[in-house]
Amino acid sequence: MKQQQHEFNNSMSKEKDLSAFKRLFLNEKLIFGFIILNCITLFVEGFHLTGGVLMNVVMAADYSITIVFLIEMIVKISTLGWRRYIKSHWNKLDFTLVMLSLPTIIAAVTNIEMIDLSILLVFRLLRAFRLLRLIEYVPGITGLLEGAVRALKTSVVVIIVFGIALFMLSIFSNFLFHTVSPDHFSNPLDSMYSIFKIFTVEGWFDIPDDVASNFSGVMKMLVRVYFVAILFVGGIIGLSLLNSVFVDAMVSDNNDDLENEVKSLKNEIIELKAL
Repeated sequence: MKQQQHEFNNSMSKEKDLSAFKRLFLNEKLIFGFIILNCITLFVEGFHLTGGVLMNVVMAADYSITIVFLIEMIVKISTLGWRRYIKSHWNKLDFTLVMLSLPTIIAAVTNIEMIDLSILLVFRLLRAFRLLRLIEYVPGITGLLEGAVRALKTSVVVIIVFGIALFMLSIFSNFLFHTVSPDHFSNPLDSMYSIFKIFTVEGWFDIPDDVASNFSGVMKMLVRVYFVAILFVGGIIGLSLLNSVFVDAMVSDNNDDLENEVKSLKNEIIELKAL
C-alpha cells in the first residue's frame, strides 16, 4: 500500500498538470469509501427486494459504483502506465474484479441479456472482495502476512502427508462400508468428506455409531476401534501436528529476534566483565 501510494505521489509531483479529475480518482480514501458503499449495496440486495424505490436506488448505486471503479482503473493505468499498474497485486485484483463486473453494466445499458443473469449476479458479488484492501491499514499486517506465507511453506510436507493419509483412509473406508453406510461412504468423495469430519473431532461419533449399528458382537467393537484409531491418527495427532508446525513457523520470526537480543545482551555482559 505504501509503495503504491509512493508511486502515486511521484507521479503527481512529476505531472504538475495532473487534472483535478485524476487526483479525485487517485484518492485512496475516497475509493475505499466507495468500496464500503458497494458492500452495503450488495448486502441490501441479498434481501431480494422486488420493486420499490429502495431497490431502484440500490440498483442505481450498484451500477454507479461499478462505473466509478472502471474510471478509477482507467485513471490509474493512464497515470502509472500499464507495467507499473499491473505490478501491484492489489491492482491485479481490482482489474480482474472490474472486468468481471463489466457485463452487468453492458447488459443494463443495452438491455441485452448476453448470458444468464444469475452468472452476472455472481460477477457483481465478486466486487465484495475489494473489501480485502482494507486490511492494508491494519497495524502490523505486513509482518502477519509474511508469517502466514512462511508458515504455509513450512507446513507443506505435513499437509501433503495429511492429505495422503486422508486419501488412503477414504479409499479403505469406502471399500469396507459402502454397502452398510451409503450415506457416508457410497463413493470415495463422500468417504473422504466423512473421514475429514471425523478428523475435525466435532461430532465424530455420529458416523461411527451409524456404521456400527449395522453390526453386532465382535464386529461392532472392531468397527468402533477402527474409527477411534482414525480419530487418534488424523484428528488428535494429524491436525494437532499441523497446527503446531503452522503456529511455530508463524512465531519463528519473533523467536529469532528474541534470540538475537539475548545474544546481544550476553555480548554486552561479557564486554562489561572484561572491563
